[in-house]
Formats: sequence, C-alpha cells, structure tokens
Amino acid sequence: MKRSVNATIITIGDELLIGQVIDTNSAFMARFLNRAGISVIRKLAVSDNAEEIRAAIDREVNGVSVILLTGGLGPTSDDVTRQTLADYFGVKMIEDKGALRNVKRLYDKVYKKPLNPVNLRQAEVPEGCKVIINKRGSAPCMQFEKGRSMIFCLPGVPFEMEGLMPDVITAIRERFQLPKVIHHTIATAGIGESELAAILADFEKEIAPKTSLAYLPGLGILRLRLTSVVTGKEEEEKVNRHARVLKKLAHQYLISSDDTPVEEAVGKLLLKKKKSVATAESCTGGFIASMITSVAGASAYFPGGIVSYSNAVKSGTLGVKTTTLKKHGAVSEEVVKEMLKGVLKKMKSDYGIAVSGIMGPGGGSGQKPVGTVWIAVGSNHRVDTRKLHFRFDRKRNIQSTALRALFMLKLFLENE
Repeated sequence: MKRSVNATIITIGDELLIGQVIDTNSAFMARFLNRAGISVIRKLAVSDNAEEIRAAIDREVNGVSVILLTGGLGPTSDDVTRQTLADYFGVKMIEDKGALRNVKRLYDKVYKKPLNPVNLRQAEVPEGCKVIINKRGSAPCMQFEKGRSMIFCLPGVPFEMEGLMPDVITAIRERFQLPKVIHHTIATAGIGESELAAILADFEKEIAPKTSLAYLPGLGILRLRLTSVVTGKEEEEKVNRHARVLKKLAHQYLISSDDTPVEEAVGKLLLKKKKSVATAESCTGGFIASMITSVAGASAYFPGGIVSYSNAVKSGTLGVKTTTLKKHGAVSEEVVKEMLKGVLKKMKSDYGIAVSGIMGPGGGSGQKPVGTVWIAVGSNHRVDTRKLHFRFDRKRNIQSTALRALFMLKLFLENE
C-alpha cells in the first residue's frame, strides 16, 4: 500500500513524432489520472520501434507506480507494441478467449463484416497478462506487473482508450490507496497573468505549502486552478475556503467559477430556464454554433444560427440597416445590436449572440486594427455589448471570440 502514487504516460506512434497526428491521448489520460489522485510525472512519445518502446519502459519501470502505454495495437505490420511487450516479458503470444469473443461480437453485431485472419490478430495477447476487454473496439487493454510498477497498454484510438480508462483506474485502486485530490478552477478575462499574480501574491503565500495555485493562460481566457491533496473533511473545507477567497479576490475579472466547458454550462442554464438561443455570426463563420451543437441535446435550446459574413446578408437576412453599416461599419456596436435583434426575430429565440470583427491577417485599419471584435448578447428586453481586441492569428482570434461570446451569454443568463 502507498500514499503517493505516480505515473508515466508513453504514447507510441511515428505519426505523433512527425506532427501528422496531435497527441490528445496523453492529455486525456493525465486529467483522468489526476482526478483519481495519481500524479503524472512524465510524458514520453516514442516511435513504432521495438527497441525504443523497450527502452522507454526500462527507463520508467520501478521508478513510478504506474506506466500507461497507448498506441501500436492495430492488426497491421506497422503496429509492433503487442509483440514488443511479449518479447520484453519473455513470453509467447496466445489467443485470449474473452478478446476473441469480443472481436467476433464486434464484427458480427456492430461492423456487420466477415472476420479475416488479420482481424483475428486482435485477440492475441502476451501470455500471462491480464486482459481488460475493450467494449468500444477490438484491441484489448493488457495489464502487466514488473517490480514495483503496474503497466497498462491501451489502444491508441482515442474513443477506445477513453472507454478503458475507468477500468484502468479500478485496477490501480485494487493495489494502491489513492489520496483525494481537490481542484477548484475559475476562469478570468481582461487581465494579464503577471498583473493577476501581483494581486494574488499574498494569497499564494497564505495557502502554501499544502495548496498550489496554477496560472493557465488560454485563448483570451486566464484560468486559475487551486490544487490540494487532502486527508479529511477538515482539510477539504480549508481548500474550499481558499477557493471562495480566490473568487473574491479575482471577482472583477471572473467570468466562470468552475471548469465546465462554457458551451455545456450555457446549455444547462438554457435547459433549466426552458429557453433558447440563436446566433448571428460574421467573423466567426459559424464557430459559435458549432460549439453549442457539440453538446448532446443542444436541439432542445438551439433552433439555429445565421452566418452573415457579407453586408448583404447582414442587411437582407438579419435586417441590419444599410445606413447603420455605412455610418458605423460592419465591425461596430450598432451593427451587432441590430444583428442580435434580427436573429432573435428570425429564429424566434429567447436569447441571442451576435459577433462581428476583423480576424486577420489583413483587413484592419488604424481605428479598427486586426483583432477588433464587437459582441452583443441578450434578449428582446436587454442587450449587453463588449468591444475586445485580440492579438493572435486568425484561427485563435476566431476561437477566442467564440469563447468570450459564450462566456458573456453565460454571465447574462446567470445575472438575470
């Protein structure tokens, strides 16, 4: 039994090292492990090369409690992880009956395709490992032990790996006593990292050493995360008090008091109110609507959106006055207000979001430089507007605008 449990994540695949595929697996696994009280101390990426995989395991084994490998479990010749593990542990490959049943089930019931010898390789595992069935795919998770380390090998397909992580945590809990880790995350905007750090300097001294404060800058958002390992209710309440103080100190810049994705938080508020929202987007080109509809069940509160990229659509579809466009320009408070009014009427929604801006790299001017954005959120009874200036490239400006627009709507809904 141990109080401190740490882990190393090893991602396997040439595609990760040449930048062809972005490694999202290690980020997901790290979050999952951290919530369970397991500290990730290293992340490694190695190629589809047997020697590299063995060397990576050798470097970590006995030095950490848990090693998680992901990738290289496919049935084709370039997937070498399974055989490498068999060689590493000095065992032969065998056919696992449970894994075989799962492969047959998938091809018969889900894929509705005939099995071939290549597919059947997915049921082969190194002898002596514990098999955790992959209900979302054909490659099982394989559990090993060497010295003081538990070793898990998971498929590299994110959807499949994510479905197996709860079973991995259960297996780890059976061997280790895991501490309780508490996180409190808030989101702020409109202030830089160094300025906020100056405001919170005395607070940071007060909470140390048992509680840490991390600054997590993002797309126009600065998140603050309090983290502490607690052993009882008294310590847990102390961390909760710290969180309340943090929110009070940052209240002027606070836009969210939890780490729920903003599109999900907005959806929950709308469902609770039994209200709807529609979008009128110029510079973001439908990105806000895409974020809203990424949440399951969004059809209950999102009737639709209008991408009014041109002035002709702004005036012809949303009813923005041509005189307003000529006098103030498309990127203006007056225009986003009229866009909001138009989408509320067109979509018959209770609330709306309207955005117009200059995303770059060109199109800016002295008065309206690249990154200038106007946002309007509200209803037929009240409207909030805000002018923002982003300094990123086109893609990040679009993402930042969408996030801030949704945060504005969230605050609008909460304050009503």
